[in-house]
Amino acid sequence: MREDASTRTGDVMEAIRRRMATRALTEGEKLPSIRSFAATMGVSPSTVAEAYDRLAADGVIRSRPGSGFYVAGALPPLVLAAVEPRQDRAIDPFWVSRQSLDAGADFLKPGCGWLPADWMPTTALRRALRGLARADDAVLTDYGTTRGSLALRQMLARQFAGEGIDVGVDQIQLTSSGTRAIDLVCRLFLRPGDTVLVDDPCYFNFQALLRAHQATLVGVPYTPTGPDPVAFAAALASHRPRLYITNSALHNPTGATMSPQTAHRLLNAAAAHDVTIIEDDIFADFEPAPSPRLAALDGLSRVIRIGSFSKALSASVRCGYIAARPEWIEGLINLQVATEFSGPSPIATELISSTLRDGGYRKHLEALRRRLSGARRTAASRLDALGIRPWIQPRGGFYLWCALPEGCDAAAVARAALRESIVLAPGNVFSVSQTASGFMRFNVAQMEAPIVFTALERALTASRSL
Repeated sequence: MREDASTRTGDVMEAIRRRMATRALTEGEKLPSIRSFAATMGVSPSTVAEAYDRLAADGVIRSRPGSGFYVAGALPPLVLAAVEPRQDRAIDPFWVSRQSLDAGADFLKPGCGWLPADWMPTTALRRALRGLARADDAVLTDYGTTRGSLALRQMLARQFAGEGIDVGVDQIQLTSSGTRAIDLVCRLFLRPGDTVLVDDPCYFNFQALLRAHQATLVGVPYTPTGPDPVAFAAALASHRPRLYITNSALHNPTGATMSPQTAHRLLNAAAAHDVTIIEDDIFADFEPAPSPRLAALDGLSRVIRIGSFSKALSASVRCGYIAARPEWIEGLINLQVATEFSGPSPIATELISSTLRDGGYRKHLEALRRRLSGARRTAASRLDALGIRPWIQPRGGFYLWCALPEGCDAAAVARAALRESIVLAPGNVFSVSQTASGFMRFNVAQMEAPIVFTALERALTASRSL
């Protein structure tokens, strides 16, 4: 009996230490009362009292008679890998991201999230670079302005107007990347422990970034026409999230496109529960024709549009953007000044503006969409021969979200492929609920080498034998 009680006391102590390690409890903050934490942990108040006394004896917390217990001393560094239960490396978002970025030139990367270099507008970029050599000295030496390049914001405002979004240039803020744009919005809206809704499956770095903000993630099942509206409304009512983050066009990883009916239902539910939506529109250039956008339907009332130029133009020239309500932009600018001092590099924004003005860029996008259409058909056919079948046929983009043959585990397939210098993206890396073990995301632009399919066939065979 004493051993069980000791185990329960240790569980309570570990729960408090974990909250401190992930910054859910910060230095000087009051701990939950003994009675309330006993109810949370499902133990007796005396067990919590003993745990608090032991933590106080260790100097981790301190008692204030008549007031309660408080976090004492400096906190340990935040270790993101410790925020969530330890995962298989093949399905851990941090490991998959690092593997894709750090793998050498001898690795093939059908699991990565970008196009090969020879698919990008390098001729236009080189012209822009030559023009940059003649730019004013200030472009080459000065900080960027707090909102970023006016010329680039004007281009974005014209693009948004074409989508039916009436937004002034002062409602657009440029950032150092699309990921940085999301990070700033999270800094503005979230506090440790706040709940955020994400699609299930969703882009795995949404999960990694939200972990860094110590948010609680709740997944909403994703369908071929967008998030399940019934499940979305139920999650809003049950979890009272602060934010919802999604791709409405060419969803990552599924390639699906949100329908107008789903978009309207989501906006109505979000309004009823006062939820702010982050709409990541990074794949807009790959659509053959525009689809419904939450930001356009909402008029940037509770929807924040973010994006970047990394997918169709250059991942090396980093720049993202945020379009939002004026008062939110003001807060986001202050956060950017506090954490980066200025907007994105004038060199980056000048390169992007110049390339977008280049007469060949529109032709590049048209050719890119045609090339991707052919690559999707070819990849789907060759995958089908291996028993791997797309969940849907996307309207555009470079992803195929595929079901593996019966009995194959995507993580095991990814491990086997890595031994042959092939980087894959197994389904559960995208799934908050870890229910996508039979799925894999493929980047069709990175699958032109026949060896990808022969290695994949061997990896499937190896995974079945485990």
